[in-house]
Amino acid sequence: MAVTKAKKQEQVEKLSKDLKNASSAIVATYSKLTVAQDYELRKMLRSSGAKYKVVKNTLAERAAKGTKVEEVLKSLSGVTSIAYTAGDPVALAKAISKYAKDNPEFTFKAGVVEGRVISIKDIQALATMPSKEEIYSKLLFLINAPAQRLVTVMNAVGKDLAVVINQGVEKKKFKEA
Repeated sequence: MAVTKAKKQEQVEKLSKDLKNASSAIVATYSKLTVAQDYELRKMLRSSGAKYKVVKNTLAERAAKGTKVEEVLKSLSGVTSIAYTAGDPVALAKAISKYAKDNPEFTFKAGVVEGRVISIKDIQALATMPSKEEIYSKLLFLINAPAQRLVTVMNAVGKDLAVVINQGVEKKKFKEA
């Protein structure tokens, strides 16, 4: 069944609205994916806070006009799908790279992170980076570590003094007054 012009216009407007909010996107292609595999991919991307669409190339190009991902969606060919997010680009790259590793039929075309076009190699490098939460926790640990060490040293002085006094009492080194 053919899609009407009005329906195509509605799809372009909806995708355009989503892409204006997106800071990062990964454009991919696939062949011979089953419905179950597609469902698995969508579920994985949804859990990472991303959206996923299979689009016609001309509609994707129209929808991308004036967005951060415009450059990557120009002159596409073949089957095209777009995974995009306004959140953490590392989470998106990790989810989609894991899926691509498990399903060789799914391959990358290009990507955009914070408005900058990245290559396929950059997408794979981005997938190996720690997430924002991991970086925050490491930073907080590094900030907290010196204070913990200082408290440990300060407590050690009192503890050592108490041990020395206790040993003196046990060996009767102190005279009664």
